[in-house]
Amino acid sequence: MSLNENTEIRGGQGQVLSPETYRDSIGTMEQSGKRKWVFPKKPKGKYTNYRTIVAYILLAFYLAVPFVKINGNPLILLNVIDREFFILGQPFYPQDFFLLTVGAIVALICIIIFTIAFGRIFCGWICPQTIFLESVFRKIEFAIEGDRNRQMKLDRQEWDTEKIWKRLLKWTIFFILSLIFTHFMMMTIVGYEKVFQTVTEGPFAHPTNFIVIILFTIAFYFVFAWFREQVCTLVCPYGRLQGVLIDKETINVFYDYHRGENRAKWRKGEDREAAGKGDCIDCYQCVVVCPTGIDIRDGQQLECVNCTACIDACDEVMEKVGLPKGLIRYASEKEIETRQPTRFTTRMKIFMIVLVALQLLLAYLLYSRGDLEAKFIKPAGSTFFVRDKMIVNTYNYTFLNKSNDKKILTIKVIEPSHGEVIYSGSSKITVDKDKITKGTVNITFPEKEMNLSKQNITIGVYDLKGNLVDSYDTYFEGPFKLQF
Repeated sequence: MSLNENTEIRGGQGQVLSPETYRDSIGTMEQSGKRKWVFPKKPKGKYTNYRTIVAYILLAFYLAVPFVKINGNPLILLNVIDREFFILGQPFYPQDFFLLTVGAIVALICIIIFTIAFGRIFCGWICPQTIFLESVFRKIEFAIEGDRNRQMKLDRQEWDTEKIWKRLLKWTIFFILSLIFTHFMMMTIVGYEKVFQTVTEGPFAHPTNFIVIILFTIAFYFVFAWFREQVCTLVCPYGRLQGVLIDKETINVFYDYHRGENRAKWRKGEDREAAGKGDCIDCYQCVVVCPTGIDIRDGQQLECVNCTACIDACDEVMEKVGLPKGLIRYASEKEIETRQPTRFTTRMKIFMIVLVALQLLLAYLLYSRGDLEAKFIKPAGSTFFVRDKMIVNTYNYTFLNKSNDKKILTIKVIEPSHGEVIYSGSSKITVDKDKITKGTVNITFPEKEMNLSKQNITIGVYDLKGNLVDSYDTYFEGPFKLQF
């Protein structure tokens, strides 16, 4: 293939791209449309060590969450099927859906604000896709197949004994890990008790649960054994969203082209500045270490997940050749252009204040909801009756205890104050934690006090200390009276 002045070889791997149009395609796809498999070099350095610590802390949290309980409740449980939700040990019910919706909106706004200020740091440091791939599956791949060059050699060679046993071993471990991670994911959905029950009693006793586990295991395996970085570049909506959120003041991983250009190979003892050469020695270490297959020197790109692998690789090279570190670093585009250090601007301060305020609002919404929800509904088709000059209405009550304590409750009519409650049993109603209690009560009004055929009333629910726990507005029916 002949090259003209408008083309270049990208990454030294034979892919011809125009400098004007390289952003029109992704780095993991050939011009023919065939996928180009990424064999990243094993990263090492300061940021890699920090990311590894963060990843292992989050992995430990992921594995421990199903077994942690607060006041007997799961730390996190998202059982959509049985409509059981626990967040930080607090139960949430379908009646609280609006709170979760508002909370999700607040969380989304927080993510947007964070992205505007600090870019895609979430993707490189906290995203489960990155943590599982880079800190678990990729490390196993390095251990079995070796680093980048050995993996590329193994990929090119025929299916001999070495390639077969290494690939089978890797794929087997990947599948086992996918199965394990799926079980822990299921524990956060239905609880570890039900998962253990499914495992011990077998697939025939719980066919639905078994099928779900197998399907999610296959999905896990597919993503981390084959699809990999394509999730970040083709599927993840957050990656697409960042394109409209970041601007020149957003902190991201950037290449300092003022320092780096003009690129030239390293020559020992050479005065590069006098020769008109930049600090970039064109070693391609930032390219070969990238898990999404891009060249960070091309500028900000959709595929970049801010994983810092290129920073560590470049800093290592700069240290070896005696040049200052930071040729690739966390910076804003404005900092690179103006050569002025990034400052904590007024804009960023405002974003941080809004971010903290929204997080406090989210915490308030989650913890300020009432401990009890009460409803009083008239039975379908029921009407009033009169006994001893007292008008009687029947109500079915439903009490939902959202707290972690058992409650003993009584019912009183708040408004109008001359209403009385007649219980069918004990006047003290017990509601266990996270439970629903239903029953029936009669409410009476003196006939002489009933001026309307339908009277608005407010019924209150009180604890043993006389504190109002919840109230409910409904209506009271009586005989029709002519008004003169």
